Amino acid sequence: MNIAEGVQIVSFGILGTTMLAAALGVVLLSNIVYSAFLLGGVFVSMAGIYLLLNADFVAAAQILIYVGAINVLILFAIMLVNKQEDFSAVPKRWIRNGATAIVCFGLFALLGTMVLITPWSIAPATAVAVQDTVVEIGKHFFSDYLLPFELASVLLLMAMVGAIILARRDFIPEQLGVQQTALTLPEQPRESSAGSIASDEMPSS
Repeated sequence: MNIAEGVQIVSFGILGTTMLAAALGVVLLSNIVYSAFLLGGVFVSMAGIYLLLNADFVAAAQILIYVGAINVLILFAIMLVNKQEDFSAVPKRWIRNGATAIVCFGLFALLGTMVLITPWSIAPATAVAVQDTVVEIGKHFFSDYLLPFELASVLLLMAMVGAIILARRDFIPEQLGVQQTALTLPEQPRESSAGSIASDEMPSS
């Protein structure tokens, strides 16, 4: 093992430990703001692991999309809502806790089984490493995976159009018979204002 392999192993250990610790903080901390910040740490650690795997494009997409868009959106939603709610005991909470524990244990057993049965063989030394991953991903997108790529584009377009329609929807008052007016000051008609100015300027007899 040379120096480069040692640095990669140490970096992988640091990134893996950071990612696991941040993931545990996301699910264990009671403060949702801290959990959202730790979720960003999980995404950054995953991007670092992608860099160790020579997947530079996936690492950049991880930072731009998950950290720069999704995590920031979660933080804005949490801070803008800022809803304070007192803790109240949930009846038969042990049922929910038991169901959650069963699901988590099942997922852990499934992932552990996949890790154990997967042949983690090392690639032969004659394999040529990909130099430009962006070019290779572009070739696969527009050749082998063209149909799923276009379907994903149409799905994102539909979601964007739906978000625009929902954002521009007129406000409908819930109470019947209540006329909802715009939150603007009523503008005085120009004719009446002009007439009042003319009457003020006329000399009184």
